[in-house]
Amino acid sequence: MAEILKEGPRLLLRRAEPEDIDYVCALQEAEDNRDYIVPFSRADHETIVLQGKAAIDIIVTEKETLERVGYLHVAGLLLESKEQEWTHVIIGKKGRGYGHETMRLLKAWTFGVCGAHRAWLDCKDYNARALHLYESEGMVREALIRETLLRNGAYENLVVLGILDREYRARRRAGLEPEGMESL
Repeated sequence: MAEILKEGPRLLLRRAEPEDIDYVCALQEAEDNRDYIVPFSRADHETIVLQGKAAIDIIVTEKETLERVGYLHVAGLLLESKEQEWTHVIIGKKGRGYGHETMRLLKAWTFGVCGAHRAWLDCKDYNARALHLYESEGMVREALIRETLLRNGAYENLVVLGILDREYRARRRAGLEPEGMESL
């Protein structure tokens, strides 16, 4: 049984296992996802899943059915600065609020379990749906990295968003983060 990292009302975050690699690769290459991320190779995922200390792949699973509904990658787990980078936040079942619950579980795990000081991610500037999700979940735009990716002959911009532990705690005090997600 895979290690469960966080449990929410409808979803579980669990550590990815070798049998999840095909799912992860297919999800990042799906038509409605591939334009928004820079995919990792299968070999990258194999290394992450098998060695996962400084970085891990996480599977988002429905609690009731145990069906996989998303994937994300977290790096920086061993940094002295206690800073995590979140990448590939991909939800396969869109339009059900799973993105919001995933972000809430991820923040609770990052700040409550891992004791991180800061978490950040980057997002392509034309990914309005993701930018809305991240900002509605308390992430703050920190930077615009202009023309940093070359894709299909065109340069793309990245927006950097971050959240600090004190900002997360303030959201909890204000009732913006659900209770009961701090520990399993």
